[in-house]
Amino acid sequence: MTQKLIVNCTTGEQSVVDLTAEEETARAAAQVEAEAQREADEAAETKRAADKASGDAKLAELGLSADEIAALVG
Repeated sequence: MTQKLIVNCTTGEQSVVDLTAEEETARAAAQVEAEAQREADEAAETKRAADKASGDAKLAELGLSADEIAALVG
């Protein structure tokens, strides 16, 4: 069973206790949610990079130099 550390800030007393079943369930759900968010963020970043490369390629096809493209898109 997973444990948690409880610290009393007033006295400095520390105690380690087992998580309840509800806390275990909430922790597992939070881990699943965090992983899903990480995957979504990673997919969004991959799409952004692909879109930028595609846009840069299209501008280059129009005859713009790399410096001109950088000046346009930042």
